[in-house]
Amino acid sequence: MNSSAPRKLLIQMSGAPGAGKSTMALLLQRSIGGLVIDHDIIRSSLLEDYSNVPFDQVASSAYRLQWAMAEQAVKQGLNVTIDSVCNYQMALDQGSALAERHGYDYWYVECRVEDIALLDERLRARNPMRSQRTGINCPPVGASSSGRGEDVLRERMANPCRPEKNVVIVDTSTGSLDAGLDGVLQRIQAP
Repeated sequence: MNSSAPRKLLIQMSGAPGAGKSTMALLLQRSIGGLVIDHDIIRSSLLEDYSNVPFDQVASSAYRLQWAMAEQAVKQGLNVTIDSVCNYQMALDQGSALAERHGYDYWYVECRVEDIALLDERLRARNPMRSQRTGINCPPVGASSSGRGEDVLRERMANPCRPEKNVVIVDTSTGSLDAGLDGVLQRIQAP
């Protein structure tokens, strides 16, 4: 491989709803190019088209489509950013395996906000897609809910699912993500 050729990147976003994953993914795309695959757009579109299909079944289909799109994009040589909640080892395994199969550098970028009230405020202020929460304790219409969203979120924040290497954690609790973006770019573009 030519050492002067730019490295290809597969970036897997992670973080709580309202933490700024989509905003950071778009900022990264503007800096490194490539394609952002937004899981919420896929899932919301499927929910609109298949309103009689259970939410969890649509979510499963959305993940399959997300990874099929990512595979196609890396085959085209594009940098890829997967914009989805990354709470399970299976998602990490899929991302790292895809990157390895195609000679890409795999990075996990977690947008982190510790303040539950700030996350709730952000969720309530946005114009949600059909697949998105409208508040910490307000799941999307049709989603199965086992307990309060806040309790589940606190548990996931306390015990995140992360890979062992190539991890960047960004505090996204401030108003501007530009400083966080600079830190992410320094890490993923370092030799």
